[in-house]
Amino acid sequence: MANPIASGATEDRALLGDHPALNLLNTVSRVNGLDLDELNSDDDVLRWLARLGLPVGREATALPPQALLQAARTLREAIRPLLIQRQAGKQIEPGALNAYLQQGRSYLELVPQGNGELQLLRLWPRETAEQTLAPLAEAAAELLATGDFNLVRRCENSECVLWFYDRTKSHHRRWCSMATCGNRHKVAAFRQRQQGGLKV
Repeated sequence: MANPIASGATEDRALLGDHPALNLLNTVSRVNGLDLDELNSDDDVLRWLARLGLPVGREATALPPQALLQAARTLREAIRPLLIQRQAGKQIEPGALNAYLQQGRSYLELVPQGNGELQLLRLWPRETAEQTLAPLAEAAAELLATGDFNLVRRCENSECVLWFYDRTKSHHRRWCSMATCGNRHKVAAFRQRQQGGLKV
């Protein structure tokens, strides 16, 4: 049975996944056996999107209360089983994700820069919570369709629930973060070696 989801995840996990869809899954982490949800309000979602560099406009603040939070959590839980099934090489049923993708209407805009260069930007209308999350849904769909699932992994710490896309040169990344789970593994291995040495 799943652990209850409590509020108040303290560590900033916004970029550990190295992919927007994986970062969304990582907004639920496990601490002391409890699943902690980083997204507990519309403002939490807006701050999280901004940390990822995803477009957020003033329109999102005019949505009905809790609409963005509920849409973000629904999108997250639509992506999670698809990712697990895709990683296992199983057939997926993307209906829930496709519903988000259908909401995403984007267009290109050419923006002159101060140095005379031109920048091409993709813009999304954000009249609904689903439209606000459309760039995230598109990133998830792209990962599912074209991602290398040999490099999409869960942290090897059995107590950790975080995901990452291994973009290291050697493709030997094992931990969500060397500073947390990687360090815990090193400390545990060191203690085990020390205890083994004491018994000799």
